[in-house]
Amino acid sequence: MKTLLTLTLIQKNKQILLGYKKRGFGIGRFNGFGGKVEKEESVKEAAYREVFEEAGIEVHDLEEIGIIDFSWNNQKNPPLTVYVFKADSFSGQIEESEEMKPEWFEIDKIPYKKMWDDDRYWFPYFLQNKKFQAEFIFDSKDKVVEYNIQEMTDANKSRQKEEEPAS
Repeated sequence: MKTLLTLTLIQKNKQILLGYKKRGFGIGRFNGFGGKVEKEESVKEAAYREVFEEAGIEVHDLEEIGIIDFSWNNQKNPPLTVYVFKADSFSGQIEESEEMKPEWFEIDKIPYKKMWDDDRYWFPYFLQNKKFQAEFIFDSKDKVVEYNIQEMTDANKSRQKEEEPAS
């Protein structure tokens, strides 16, 4: 069974807020804010909670922009399904947490070399507000060895409803 996760990126004007991962999965990389969906929690509720826990802010008007399936060809990590959200407004003061150190980047200076290898493939969809669905397979060194990415249509947007927890 795949682990269900969220990833939220905050874009304001021509900047994006990323967090430097200080511990745990993805340590040493810049990424959006997110994590595991807890039992009895919807994907969207998890996205709001994770941003608050990792950056100390409350995001507004989250928009689901992508769904990404990740796996490793050596099964180093369990398969993951990640729901990608976009926010352009928030309240509160951005703060460093035990897990993440938030930092703003100009869109044309996104630090791809210090991020997960897959980001360079799907970030253009995100930055152009194109909803997408993707699958990435990594090798043992977390390098992309195979991928498929496509723009989402109304026909495949029902996936989140299928993966929402039962009440």
